[in-house]
Parts: sequence; structure tokens; C-alpha cells
Amino acid sequence: MATILIDADGCPVVNETIRIARQFGLRCILICDTAHEFHRDGAETIIVSKGADAVDFVLVNRVQKDDIVVTQDYGLAAMVLAKKGHPIDQNGRLYTEENIDQLLFARHAAQKVRMAGGRLKGPKKRSKESNIRFEENLTQLCTRLARRDE
Repeated sequence: MATILIDADGCPVVNETIRIARQFGLRCILICDTAHEFHRDGAETIIVSKGADAVDFVLVNRVQKDDIVVTQDYGLAAMVLAKKGHPIDQNGRLYTEENIDQLLFARHAAQKVRMAGGRLKGPKKRSKESNIRFEENLTQLCTRLARRDE
């Protein structure tokens, strides 16, 4: 049975994810660092020391084939894909073998612009539609995995 792991530092859809995990009878694990420590009913919490990518390393070491990972980190998503997991971002975008290279390249290009002193536009303000799209796509992913397991 798959597990849903959440890169919980700053994740705006923790409650929605836990609710959907319950609907499908899936284990849900929040992974956060000591600066973002929190607990929710219906989920196990793993707290790691603060540090660059500390949460990412703990999460990727726990992910198993067909686990679902909620993250907005492209690098973590790429590692989850390599372990045959299913990463999804907080807006409902599924990371796939088809889109991850382009996303990683865009991140790299943006880093180069910032390092050269350039400024980039930040992300759009979170909308209600983002939550709806996330819930729909996570539910579809859970349904697809459940059918495959039957």
C-alpha cells in the first residue's frame, strides 16, 4: 500500500492531503524541520534538524515505489521519480519523466539570472482554484494507484 509523504515546510495543502489520504486508507507522513515543526491528526510527523535540504534527504530515503510525494521542490521531485514514486506539487501539477528535465532547466536558468544580479517575478498569489486543482489531481492519482493494486 502506498504512503503519502509531504515535504511539509511551507506546504499550503497539508490538511487537504491528510483528508484525501484518509479517504483512500493511505498512511500520511509529514516531514518538516525544527523551524516549521507541527503536528496534525491523521498523519505521522517526522522532525529533522534544520539544514539545507535536510527534509529532502530524509524524505527521499523513505520513499518507496508508488509512494506519493507532495513537494514544490523540482530536485526532490526528480529523485522521487528515480525511485518510481509519484511527485505532485501544491497546485496539482504531476511531475513526470516528460516534464522534469524542462522544470530543472528552468530552475537552473533562473538561478543563473539571480546570481548575475537579475530579478525574476515571484510566484502568483495562491488561489482557491489551486487548492481545487490539487485536490482533484491528488484524488485522481490515488484512484489510479488503487485500481492498479486491485
